[in-house]
Amino acid sequence: MALLEVKDIHKKFGDLTVLDGVDLSVDKGDVVSVLGPSGSGKTTLLRCINFLERADKGTMTFEGREYDLHSASRREIAEIRSHTGFVFQNYNLFANKTALENVTLGLTVTGKKTKAEADRIGLDLLEKVGMGNRFSYYPSQLSGGQQQRVGIARALAAGPDILYLDEPTSALDPELIGEVMEVLRLLAKSSVTMVIVTHEMRFAREVSSKVVFMDKGKVVEQADPETFFTAPEKERTKEFLRLVTKR
Repeated sequence: MALLEVKDIHKKFGDLTVLDGVDLSVDKGDVVSVLGPSGSGKTTLLRCINFLERADKGTMTFEGREYDLHSASRREIAEIRSHTGFVFQNYNLFANKTALENVTLGLTVTGKKTKAEADRIGLDLLEKVGMGNRFSYYPSQLSGGQQQRVGIARALAAGPDILYLDEPTSALDPELIGEVMEVLRLLAKSSVTMVIVTHEMRFAREVSSKVVFMDKGKVVEQADPETFFTAPEKERTKEFLRLVTKR
């Protein structure tokens, strides 16, 4: 049984159709890279799956339980989010809190952990993402790549069953992308289940267990990375790969 299965997701913003019947399946331990041109619906798909946007239609089966993506209750949404982590494009760190405090805030506010327990978890995670020596720094004292690594540690703090990452390197200068990609490679090796919206073709090819290509709100093609990059079936996929490999 898949850890996550979403079916027939639809979403419009006004007259603009952003998602048009999208299906997605993720098994435990999968690293699923979602590719596609700007405006193809990739980010909206992630946001609907984690209820940051309300889908107009669609169902989700998560860990064997089915939810309606349009009408799920607040309790159901909270239940799902307790098993997921989300990494945003622009870090979304609290400027007035240190790296450690950003990571541990969710653990202490909910009362699930004492401060000492939360600090231990937070320090371990910051060490894991290469930020152990920056635990007392504020976001303004960190580079974009360092802030994003703190964001990843924060998303991991509650021990999520699945981690969603929305273009985690898109806001970074080119020289900082590599350090974040290396963290994600380490997480993949640790069998962390991830769904990543990304423009990083090399990462998608080297690390993914499955690549999903979207265009105009639909899934055009999905395959293992070797098949996707060397022998795609759809002409639209071939056109996309020709364009991105020219850059």
